[in-house]
Amino acid sequence: MARVLIENVTKKFDNVTAVNNVSFEIKDQEFVVLVGPSGCGKTTTLRMIAGLEEITSGKIFIGDTLINDVPPKDRNIAMVFQNYALYPHMKVFENMAFGLKLRKTPNKEIEIRVKEAADILGLSELLDRYPKQLSGGQRQRVAVGRAIVRRPQVFLMDEPLSNLDAKLRVQMRAELQRIHKTLKATVIYVTHDQVEGMTLGQRMAVILNGELQQYENPLCVYEKPANQFVASFIGSPQMNFVKGMVGEKGEQYTFECADFKLDVPLDLDHLLEAYVGKEIIFGIRPEDIWDIPSSDWIKEKIRLTVKVDFREIIGAETYLYVKAGSIPLTTRVGGLCDAGSGSNFDVVINLRKVHFFDAATKKAII
Repeated sequence: MARVLIENVTKKFDNVTAVNNVSFEIKDQEFVVLVGPSGCGKTTTLRMIAGLEEITSGKIFIGDTLINDVPPKDRNIAMVFQNYALYPHMKVFENMAFGLKLRKTPNKEIEIRVKEAADILGLSELLDRYPKQLSGGQRQRVAVGRAIVRRPQVFLMDEPLSNLDAKLRVQMRAELQRIHKTLKATVIYVTHDQVEGMTLGQRMAVILNGELQQYENPLCVYEKPANQFVASFIGSPQMNFVKGMVGEKGEQYTFECADFKLDVPLDLDHLLEAYVGKEIIFGIRPEDIWDIPSSDWIKEKIRLTVKVDFREIIGAETYLYVKAGSIPLTTRVGGLCDAGSGSNFDVVINLRKVHFFDAATKKAII
């Protein structure tokens, strides 16, 4: 396996810039996920690494080799696509072996590699079946197996789970984690699903409009988003945002808008000095707004009475869509919460989980 280094890479299609001066490094044996909305440039980035798109400017290295002008077949990479692309007239064994046969790999070596991959993927009993005799999850495992037998330096995966139902996606996420641990592979994985990014990636690159917004481990991206877009994209339901002002300092700074006011924890005061009297954006995740019975453990908090618009009962938890005055908020509370539409409901905001963003640049302040 090998590291992948992307240096100042740009890709333009005529007058459209799909990827704009992107730089980051995937370490040897690391699982990195590229996430972002449709059209953000994540698949284009993957295709440039694969050699399926030419680079307008910048450099891409696999290991210590500059691969800008290296043909795709010579890059020692393997791709797994959204479409399984299995040959319907070939059995599982033949599908997995096909690429090796094209490279004139000896038959004995092909048999060894296919059986090893089949053991890893739990396909040993299915090698004599045709794709039409397999479930969606089994077909996806065959597509992964076809990549594994290549023994490439880097695996590139482009939304490989998007055609599966919710249950199979969960199962395949676990399978991919197990495979990565077994093979100690370098994996670059593209998805628009932030849940896949959070659960699969050792590091996550968040991309918007062809530009890298943040590149950190998933927990850091979730807890300390670099800007308002990252904060809104990572987490479900998305973070609540309220526009307001930083009030003059009395004992401590405050955030104020028409419908509520909160004191900023004293040790964060210095971060807001430059924003006194200016507009900023307050953010709080639904899971950091608590019902009263569950909030005894929270030391620094503010209590609000809100009006419930409607609720979604998910099972173990309930989403409440409420209003604090005219400000809409989403909260995530326990599944037994019985707050009905139109009722008043007391909630607590955990002040240790607040976020503030510059209203002009959208960059994180806190």
